[in-house]
Amino acid sequence: MAQTTHPRLLPLTPLQQLRAGRLPLRLVNLFVGLTLFGAAMAVFIRAGLGQAPWDVLHVGLSTRLPLSIGTIIILLGFVVLLLWIPLRQWPGLGTIANVLWLGVAADLTLWLVPPIEGLGWQIAAIGAALVVNGIGGALYIGSQFGPGPRDGLMTGVHLRTGISMRLVRTVVEVTVLAIGWFLGGIVGVGTVAYALLIGPLTQFFLRWSVVELPDATVPPEHDATARPAAEPAACRL
Repeated sequence: MAQTTHPRLLPLTPLQQLRAGRLPLRLVNLFVGLTLFGAAMAVFIRAGLGQAPWDVLHVGLSTRLPLSIGTIIILLGFVVLLLWIPLRQWPGLGTIANVLWLGVAADLTLWLVPPIEGLGWQIAAIGAALVVNGIGGALYIGSQFGPGPRDGLMTGVHLRTGISMRLVRTVVEVTVLAIGWFLGGIVGVGTVAYALLIGPLTQFFLRWSVVELPDATVPPEHDATARPAAEPAACRL
């Protein structure tokens, strides 16, 4: 019986990401994924039953600053990216696209979608947003253009300190959640649903979303320093 193989995420440097081939398909995956992810973030916000930890912070900041939520997402993405410098990490094309495009997609969706009222519609919106978020995250990760700034921060701390990825992620996300809640962000059933379900959903859709690249993409001399993709199923971008 023939053995079934699954596309793999390769440990590529930023330059290798651009040279890896299948560029048109990967760029489509990247921007469709980011658009879906940003749209799902906005629907979560419109549902009003709680957001993902980082979005609790985005919403909290929007109550204190005369800026749109999309603009705050972009600006905070750049701030987080600056924290990569002491970690000696290099952003890929996907990292930069994430910083610039997520906020645009979120603001556009917030403009198109009014606040969602009625508990039944709110729950349905959260369910739909979770699925769309999972598809968008899988497409973005599967394009193999590098992690988002927030996930890159967490993986960078893990690689530099040796602290477990799970612990780093927990500390960072609990911290931003607490700060966002203090500033006025909404913590609720949507927050819990996101924490429990987005990882399995993203992992489920990844099986169809990773763009297969040849093993020759990674030169042998980089094998010793190559790092596996860190917990793509729980990727927050």
